[in-house]
Parts: sequence; C-alpha cells; structure tokens
Amino acid sequence: MELFEVENLTYYYPEKNDGALIDINLKISEGEFVLLTGASGCGKSSLLRALAGLIPDYYGGAIGGEIRYAGRPLGSWDKKRLAREVGLVFQDPEQQLVMTSVEQEIAFGLENLGIDPAEMRRRVAEVLSLFDLTALRKRSAFTLSGGQKQKVVLASVLAMYPRVLLLDEPTSQLDPVSAQELLNYIQRLNLEWGFTVILVEQRTDRCFHLADRIVLMERGKVIHQGTPREMASWGGGQYRSFMPPVARFFAQLGLGSIPLTIKEARKLLQQNGLPLTAEIKNRAVQRAGVPASPLLQIRDLEFAYDSRSPCLKGINLSFYPGEITVILGENGAGKTTLLKTINGLLSPQRGKIFLKGGEITGKRAETLADRIAYLSQDPNDYLFHNTVQEEIAYGIKVRGSKNPERVKKTMQLLEIEHLAEAHPRDGSGGERQRIALGAVLVTDPDILLLDEPTRGLDPAMKEHLASLLQKIQDKGKTIVVVTHDVEFAAEVATRVLILHDGQVVADGDRETVLANSLYYAPQINRLFRGMDENVPTVEAALRKLTNRQHGVEK
Repeated sequence: MELFEVENLTYYYPEKNDGALIDINLKISEGEFVLLTGASGCGKSSLLRALAGLIPDYYGGAIGGEIRYAGRPLGSWDKKRLAREVGLVFQDPEQQLVMTSVEQEIAFGLENLGIDPAEMRRRVAEVLSLFDLTALRKRSAFTLSGGQKQKVVLASVLAMYPRVLLLDEPTSQLDPVSAQELLNYIQRLNLEWGFTVILVEQRTDRCFHLADRIVLMERGKVIHQGTPREMASWGGGQYRSFMPPVARFFAQLGLGSIPLTIKEARKLLQQNGLPLTAEIKNRAVQRAGVPASPLLQIRDLEFAYDSRSPCLKGINLSFYPGEITVILGENGAGKTTLLKTINGLLSPQRGKIFLKGGEITGKRAETLADRIAYLSQDPNDYLFHNTVQEEIAYGIKVRGSKNPERVKKTMQLLEIEHLAEAHPRDGSGGERQRIALGAVLVTDPDILLLDEPTRGLDPAMKEHLASLLQKIQDKGKTIVVVTHDVEFAAEVATRVLILHDGQVVADGDRETVLANSLYYAPQINRLFRGMDENVPTVEAALRKLTNRQHGVEK
C-alpha cells in the first residue's frame, strides 16, 4: 500500500526566487525505510516538512502539486489527527523540549490530543521502559545529555502511536555510541513494529545499509533513487561522497560487487587475495616528531559547573604549532568545556593554563580573542553586520585597526571574496561557516578552537573545510577541533584525544588512537582491522593496495 503519494510537488519559501522543492514525484509504501540524502540546501528538510503537513501552513510560501496520505489529500486531514499519524523529530532536540521533566515531556503531546489519563499513564510508562528512561523520568529534560534528549523527543513522538516517523538528522549532535544506539531503536521500530521511517542523514556510514530505499536530492529535485546496493553502484562516480566509505572504496576498486557492511566487505577482500590475519596489533598510544616547545600548556586543570560533579578532572595537555588536534568523546565528556576554559569563557577552579610560556589562567575571553580564536557550533551567533566585508573587518576594527589588506587576505584564504558585499546570513550553510570563521581568524590568532564545525555540513562542504584547515595549519597555527564526526577526524587530524568523564583516556597520532578504538574507529579502519591499521581513510586504503600491487609496502 502506498502511504504517501507525492505528485509534481513544488514549493517556494516566502520572498525566495528559487524553489526549495521542484516537481517532486515520490511514492512511499507502508512500513518502508527511506533514507533521504543530498547536499545541504537540496530540499531534504523541506520535503519532510511538507510530508508532515507543515508546509505551507506553518512556514508560508507558495506550493503547487499534491501530497496524498493514506489515499487522501494531505490538506484535507484534521491537524490533530495528522499529528497522531505522522511524527516529526527535528535535528535539534531542544527545539521540541517544552516541559520541566522527562515524564511531563512525553505526556505533553498526549495531553494535547486529549488522550484519557489512564491510557496516557500506560503509554508514558511503556515508552519510558522502551528507551530505558524510567530512572530519568523526574529529571529536567534540559539537564540531560544530547543523546538522552534525543531519546526523550523520540519517546514523546512514539507515545502518540504514529504510523510514520520523519527524522531530520537526529544523530547530528550525538557521539558515535549514542548515535548508534538511537539508530538501533529506529531500526527496531521499523523491523519489529512496522513503522514507516523517512530519515534525513548526512553521515551515511551509520544508516545506508538499514534503508530499503535511498533517495538522492539535488537543488530541490529527486535525481535518483534505488535500493542501497543499486545506489552504491550508481553513485560511485560523481555522487560517491554521499556513499559510505566502504562502498566508495569498492566502487573505486572496480571489483564489480559493492558491499554495504563491514562483514560483506571483509569477505570480499579475502576473496580478492587479501587474507586477514588473526592477530590485531595493539600499539602503544604515543606521539613523535612534535616540536620541543609547546604553544599552549594545561596543567592539573579542573572545572565544575556543580561542585558535586566536576566535568574536567586533572587535565594535563600540551599543544604544538602546526598541529590539528581532534577531541572525541561521548556527550557530556567535557569537550566543549575544555575549549571554553582555554579561551577564557570559563574560569577553572583549579590548575593553570600557559600560552607561549605566560600564564593566562582566568583571563577573560575578550582579552584573549586576538590570540585564541573560538568558533562555537552555530555560525549564526557571529553574523550581525550588513555585509560580509564588514563582518570580517569587525574583529580588528574593535581593536583600533582598519587594515583592509588583512581583511582582503582573510577573505581570499576562505574563498569568500566574491561575497564581500553580500549579507552574511544570505549565504549557504558552508558559506556562513566560512564567514564566521573569517570573523575570528582576521585577528591572526595563534590558536583556533572549533566546536562541532561539521554539524549540518554535507560531504562536499566537509572536504572544503578540511582543505581550509590544512591551509591554516600550513601557516603554523595550532588547531583544536571538537567533533563527533569520526570520518572527518580521520581526514584532518594529526593528533587525536579522547575524553571520558572529564579525563583524557587516549592521546596520540591519528592512526594509533583511531586504530585502537571501537566506536571511534572510521569505517575503513574497521574494515582493515587485524590486517593493516594504518588506513583511516578511503584514499589511504587505495594507496596501500596500489603499493602492494607494485611490491611496495608503505
């Protein structure tokens, strides 16, 4: 049975000349798991909003074509009834949290639907148990970790017993463990309860193989769709960046068959003369070849928002010029807190921080900003001028300098000089991020701190960001990146730290730390585990095989 039928759907947001959705024709069957992917701004989120009945009623604009749900035009459905049928989970869970406790949050939607109190209590208890949230039922939802918040939002939607789950990048703010746990729940809901799932996701390595069908969008249009295996074969060329690393690797090898899972891929490697060894090398975590003099030193650092539960405990670290250090760790491990203590947004209760040998502990962020630049998760926080050029120039203007040459060089480095007279907020997601980065880089800082810079970026934008960071690294700058994106870490890091419960539990070069990890290992690294651990990326793996074929081992 076709649950959704979309015919010639076109949609324009208010005051926009370009269509967000253009002539979409799509059918989605009852119980199907559909993965929507494509570049940022291609229309994925807009399509979800349309399927949920939010477009144009909530967002305004002009719409054409038709969407039918369960055989009826979507517009003819009563909004309250439709909310029972179609549940939407946004990218940011805090956008959907409104009540003071987990239990009240889950009950909120049921109260709005007028569900009988006895039935409501039963449903709340049921989803609390399903998501292992019973122990947290009295907690404020706003005190939970990112993964817990996302589970609460999903539980509140499921309590309404929808037939359809629409999920807009639900794992984008989650660490690998929490992300996998959430996807496991979603897969169970599809396989064991028959929920229809339509998932938007950029990190396809986590979910590509879970879907029944992949739909690829570009500039508001559906350009191709098929089963995961069909899409992996078709997308190995121009669109390979939207495929999981393992699928990209085998597509570039040209072996014909393209595996979707690590298990399939390892079998295929064996069949093609690359036998796996039984022994897995556990190398010591260490770094070599770093300069003798650190740029930044942290000694015995401790910080607590609440004295009963410190979130940084005895941190001792040194950062060196020309390093790109990536910090991984679960939600709530202390990663963002560490960045904020380094740049002065937070003052530690204990320990000291030294920059170029001089102590900076407790100095305010504004006094350190020209030496330590910090870019938070949302670039929009940095954009408030009328033109990009004004935005970039502001960082040195407030310090009594005009220096148009530095502004020009900063825009050239970031490849945004063509946007000089444009409004900063009119750019794409990747452009806004580069503009915000320019606003903090223009002071020529020694250290650049980035908090989740890949959030919401498509693969092409991530590649551009990686290239940009390497250019900044080449200038001898020290870069520290907090991220949950393990594949991005594998591309850019020279050094990797793992934080757990406020402590450094791993610190070493990229290959060593990632190879000795389970949840923090890139997909290609997991493929070659036990055979060759020095392959964190698709490109590294291809070089290895090329060298072996020519009798050279590197």
